[in-house]
Amino acid sequence: MTRSKARGSAKLDALRQTGTLHPHPQLVTDPLFQDQPFFDARDLLQVKYELLRKVEVDGAPVSTAAAAFGLSRPSFYQARTVFETGGLAGLAPQKRGPRRAHKLSAEVLAFLGQLRVEQPAIRYEEMAERVQERFGFAVNPRSIERRLRHEQKKTN
Repeated sequence: MTRSKARGSAKLDALRQTGTLHPHPQLVTDPLFQDQPFFDARDLLQVKYELLRKVEVDGAPVSTAAAAFGLSRPSFYQARTVFETGGLAGLAPQKRGPRRAHKLSAEVLAFLGQLRVEQPAIRYEEMAERVQERFGFAVNPRSIERRLRHEQKKTN
């Protein structure tokens, strides 16, 4: 394997790992990505940035530019929003789902702690039922177990 092929393969692997591999690089028809080897249609981060630049700097219509970069109009507007708030790093894919144990707030943890004091042998399933009764939302008993064990480790 030649050095440039090995580099290309390593880059492709890195794009896959970071979630920045363009799902449809064959749809990128903008001349930048056809004529210049620096621009890589497989690099979704680069494609999104150049899409933003094409609209904001060059004044291209959103629908035309989005099509030339193999993306949708909603993708453009989403990219513009995250770029305005987070810069280039904002264009990188973010982890999906909740960022923290949002249901197990300080108030809920205090309630669970009080339950433990009052009933040391209480099962996690019953704790989950009590949280449902008191706060009106379901919490998985395993989530309670993990969080309470984590809290216990912090205090030891």
